[in-house]
Amino acid sequence: MRSPAMRMFRSLEGLFCVYKPAGVHWKLVRDTIETNLLKGLNATPALPLPHEVRFLSNDEAGASSGLTLRAASVPILSQHPLVTGPEFQLIKVGVGHRLDVSSSGVLVLSVGKGNRILNDLYRTRTTRDYTLDCEFGTATQDFTHAGRVVERTTYGHITRDKMEKVIAMLEGANQKALRMYSNVDMSSQEAYELAVKGLLGPDGKSVPILTSLRCIRFQPPNFTLEVQCLNETQKYLCKVVHEIGLELRSSAVCKGVRRTRDGQFTLQDALTRHQWTAADVMRAIQQYRSKKKSKKIFRTRTDEVILQTSEEKLTGPEENRDNKEATEAQSS
Repeated sequence: MRSPAMRMFRSLEGLFCVYKPAGVHWKLVRDTIETNLLKGLNATPALPLPHEVRFLSNDEAGASSGLTLRAASVPILSQHPLVTGPEFQLIKVGVGHRLDVSSSGVLVLSVGKGNRILNDLYRTRTTRDYTLDCEFGTATQDFTHAGRVVERTTYGHITRDKMEKVIAMLEGANQKALRMYSNVDMSSQEAYELAVKGLLGPDGKSVPILTSLRCIRFQPPNFTLEVQCLNETQKYLCKVVHEIGLELRSSAVCKGVRRTRDGQFTLQDALTRHQWTAADVMRAIQQYRSKKKSKKIFRTRTDEVILQTSEEKLTGPEENRDNKEATEAQSS
């Protein structure tokens, strides 16, 4: 018979995501959630103690009557929580694509059997979205706003059109790298189907690739970039901002990196600091399961519609009408 704590742990197995604040190490986030999950699991009511039959002496009888015994059911105190300790003393929480200390945003975590799903997520071609807050006129040693300043430049000559040209050049170079690292013939039907589904990408690890890059705010010296990428690091994204500044004959530094999406997980799914409890994590995992199940049903129905449309194109509308009429005549 499973205990309430074990049943709760089974419902906790899966994937969920949290919002990692800037300035907090991802290990501290993981350790905090592990501690909260252990507290929630061990706070559930325990099973009643098992009993055993023991023969106890009956002291009420007189000494002249001799020793008498009686059967009694007593609890087994060796299995009491005060003796055995908490039922759960260790829980493994896995971490997906990690974030630097200075970065913030969506951080995917897993519990129990969800760690295997997390490994599959690493091997897929899922992209991630970032929002980069940048500033012209400064170059630092580590390409971040907190680094040691090595150069100061002017930025009055930079316009929105010049920025868009540099972004288009970077996108073209990264699209070429995406095709080069994809082990698929670009002239094949397979490459077309993968590109339609958004699954065209390198197999396994490769150089960082930007699949999309656009400027969503341009107010010099400040500007904001929206990036979609594969196999990236936050340091690489800061370096991209530095290279954009060099291409514009100036300098630029990244003031903040914020991940807004990691695969299927978005900011709307992320649990904030006060929601890192066992109950909220369980609710988030159940929502992820239901969303994944509904997507499977939608994908199956979509494939059926596509298959039916393909059959109609192959057989023709007249033949389909004749088949339908023949079927109705047989049924009548």
